[in-house]
Amino acid sequence: EVQVGVSGGGSVQAGGSLRLTCTAPQRTFESTDIAWFRQAPGNECEIISRIGTSGSTQYADSVKGRFTISKDNAKNTVYLQMDSLRPEDTAMYYCAAPGDYSDYDLVCQLGGWGQGTQVTVSS
Repeated sequence: EVQVGVSGGGSVQAGGSLRLTCTAPQRTFESTDIAWFRQAPGNECEIISRIGTSGSTQYADSVKGRFTISKDNAKNTVYLQMDSLRPEDTAMYYCAAPGDYSDYDLVCQLGGWGQGTQVTVSS
């Protein structure tokens, strides 16, 4: 059985790139939107990108044009390609199905799938 979770975080300099990977439960992957969230210290948990079952995508203004969400249906996997990273992108990143939560803060509190991955961008 495929292990659900997130990976791909790390430390990079400003302007660099990282790709995050989220493996979701198959039944969830096939039936609902999957989203990436992030939370920086002292900040609220924010949804930064989501992808629908049809492949439609949405982005928060803070990442639009720099981040790209995609998915591989055969692997139940969603990716977040992050380019032109900035120090303000430093946060813990989480993956979850937004429809499973009445309050997005709960995603960051509970960890989504896999408890998140840290991204640190230095100037």
